[in-house]
Amino acid sequence: MYKVIGSVQSRAFRVLWTLEELEQPYEHIAALPQSEDARAVNPAGKIPVLIEDGVPITDSTAIITYLADKHGGLTYPAGTLDRARQDSLTQFLLDEFDATLWMAARHTFVLPEELRQSAIKESLRWEFARSQKTLVARMGRGPFLMGEVMTVPDILLTHCGTWAEAARFPVEEPRLRDYLARMRARPAYRRALAR
Repeated sequence: MYKVIGSVQSRAFRVLWTLEELEQPYEHIAALPQSEDARAVNPAGKIPVLIEDGVPITDSTAIITYLADKHGGLTYPAGTLDRARQDSLTQFLLDEFDATLWMAARHTFVLPEELRQSAIKESLRWEFARSQKTLVARMGRGPFLMGEVMTVPDILLTHCGTWAEAARFPVEEPRLRDYLARMRARPAYRRALAR
């Protein structure tokens, strides 16, 4: 059985949701970053960490990609054009959404107070709004980001969309707002959130 270390209010949610979508059993330890539980399996103290057979795997994207590949769900097969498109969307979301939100978080509560630059958040909001327009142009015609099949980028985008709203980064594109509402209504999403 898998063990997931990390709080639901962090990127660990991506791992929990992936496991719920893949219908895999797991144990959840709701540890915070830098906690004793987190440092015991990751010297950096960062979460999430997935443990399988005593081996820790760090980084939420690496974890969910591993799980998708291993269980043959939420992904296209490696070496296919669809997988190349999926990986391209994954990188786009990490660069344009996740990195922007993480930079804002760092300047809100992560960095020591004397190093925070609150003015940076306005440029980050501008980047986030611009990235939404690019994303909407790349979205497939189906219910999911790539079309008819839910993939790893759907997990990332929905998590980032939720994070954005909590951080007061407006989701301005109507198509993206509708998409996020559909994704948050998924039973597996709700189960992971209830952890």
